[in-house]
Amino acid sequence: MDIEVKNFTKKYGNQKAVDNISFKVKTGEVLGFLGPNGAGKTTTMKAITTYFAPSSGEITIGKYSVTKEPEKVKPLIGYLPESNPLYQDMAVLDYLRYSALLQGVKKSDVDERLLEMVTVCGLEREKYKNINELSKGYKQRVGLAQALIHDPEVLILDEPTSGLDPNQIMEIRELIKRIGREKTVILSSHILAEVEATCDRILIISKGKIVADGTADELRKHSKDAEVLTVQIEDGNPNEIFKAIAEISTVISVDFVKDFKNKFEIHSNKNASSKREIFNTCVKNNWILTEMSAVETKLEDIFKELTSN
Repeated sequence: MDIEVKNFTKKYGNQKAVDNISFKVKTGEVLGFLGPNGAGKTTTMKAITTYFAPSSGEITIGKYSVTKEPEKVKPLIGYLPESNPLYQDMAVLDYLRYSALLQGVKKSDVDERLLEMVTVCGLEREKYKNINELSKGYKQRVGLAQALIHDPEVLILDEPTSGLDPNQIMEIRELIKRIGREKTVILSSHILAEVEATCDRILIISKGKIVADGTADELRKHSKDAEVLTVQIEDGNPNEIFKAIAEISTVISVDFVKDFKNKFEIHSNKNASSKREIFNTCVKNNWILTEMSAVETKLEDIFKELTSN
């Protein structure tokens, strides 16, 4: 079920937390929602869940409006907030049973849903424990299970791996990827590697406005950073190679790569590539080119570039 946000604005007094943003998330898509603290991520996600109404604009889940038909929207959404509020003194199964009934699951279907959630979320060994006895990773699994217990069409996850160790992050990441094959998922996170590994598409918001929308590769392609190459050349004097490459018109800097013989890091002018000229230079001087690879722009650098202004 698609999510569509049209010209959404949310004001608190005279301050705009979110300023006239629009985007769409398609069924079966996992959208990574990124932004610095205070950018408007959580505000947008809460508006999608009908927690509060937009100051202006429209949000629809499928054919239903979150403002005009909230009672029809709510059963379609599973929500895991960053705080993951759980009843600590309840046993896992009791809590999930309570969540299922609260979400309107038929009593005749509750046991089947409990069994499925225990299996899907990997809670078999912990299902009889009280929630306060669980590790942070298993508490997050319980939070995901309660968000999924009523089999919603849409899943909204706000920092689902916050505070987890690397192994727990990997487990939750794989779980989200499996879930995302069948549902529409919006995932907010500060861990950029997690977003890149989990999400089909990335949307970056800064100061209440969308500043980027696309796949990780598309964001890199449109980044302002110029081409950076790692090049290794055999059978040549390193100083002569350095001088020849530095004289290429599109090259702005050349550096030796430490601890490697005849290996160089080469920076090109913006909107220019030096690959062909480096190759031709090697052919001209009878040098053997054994490596020429692009240094990939990190998602962290793109995020910093887009949100630092």
